[in-house]
Amino acid sequence: MLINVNKNYLRNLFIVILVLIGLHQAAHAQANYLKITSYKVYYGWATHYPQDWMIIRQFENDGKSYYLLVNPQTLETKIDEPGFYKVKPMTLAETRVFFKNTPYERAISKAEKQSANIQDAGIEEGMPKETGISLTADLCPSHRPLDRVVFTDIFREFQKVERPAPVALSITGIWMLQHPQDLEWLKKMQADHEIYITWINHSYNHRVSAKLPLKENFLLEPGTDINYEVLETEKAMLKNGLLPSVFFRFPGLVSDQQLVYRITDFGLIPIGSDAWLAKGQQSQPGSIVLIHANGNEPLGVEDFIKLLRSKTQSIAKKQWLLYDLRESVDEEFEESNPKGR
Repeated sequence: MLINVNKNYLRNLFIVILVLIGLHQAAHAQANYLKITSYKVYYGWATHYPQDWMIIRQFENDGKSYYLLVNPQTLETKIDEPGFYKVKPMTLAETRVFFKNTPYERAISKAEKQSANIQDAGIEEGMPKETGISLTADLCPSHRPLDRVVFTDIFREFQKVERPAPVALSITGIWMLQHPQDLEWLKKMQADHEIYITWINHSYNHRVSAKLPLKENFLLEPGTDINYEVLETEKAMLKNGLLPSVFFRFPGLVSDQQLVYRITDFGLIPIGSDAWLAKGQQSQPGSIVLIHANGNEPLGVEDFIKLLRSKTQSIAKKQWLLYDLRESVDEEFEESNPKGR
């Protein structure tokens, strides 16, 4: 009798544990933060043994406080409540010293060293262990629908060898406003574990002029409010249930040195590309490939589909894969000093 009681107790305890794990996972799934206030840049160190995190944002939502945190070793981000951590507020300069030996800080430093370029400043390529690429697809403002074929073809080619297949999408605030159904479709693909999306900040408005020179165009246009372009995009991501990453892509890949430093001051890593397919640039092993999936660049989409289908046999043999942008960048900067904080 006692044995049966113990068995029942253990079974019920096991069920309770499973329920609690499920509730914990649901609580930490990416929520829609619909009542965001006091959203601001905030730096500090947060630790929950054994992992150190860097705090880059603080905000309130429906009466609760939250941090946007970065794992400086893996470049993973997450939203969490302060109460789970031991926290030490810091200045930006203090965090850069504190985390100086991490892949995250080294990636930012490299982006700053390449900041003089008017086009394509930032990290242009990763360093995967095997042959393959990191795909980045830009979602600039557009009246045309999402090029869904990019994502359905990725799933079809990779479903047996790499599921979910990683992609990075550079998203603008205006695109989110204009394409709620396309956004929900992408989110469903991720929820169904068909693709895994790293969401890159691509500015809110993505202004562009056909007449202005590059040095006065895109985010370099006089009067541009960089705080708004960066932070409003992050807020729009959170309201739509997207998790902001540590990456930023300049509209048109256009920037100057001052703008690069403005972006790194937000704790973000500028991401360029060494293979903008529509411009005839060929991908190489480790390339960060750029296409536009917003309906405005059919040539780039066609070139990517051709590339994908030309690799069918290599994909089946796991000899050509898509790489998570976070892991690809992380590996490049991890190798130079594997003993970071």
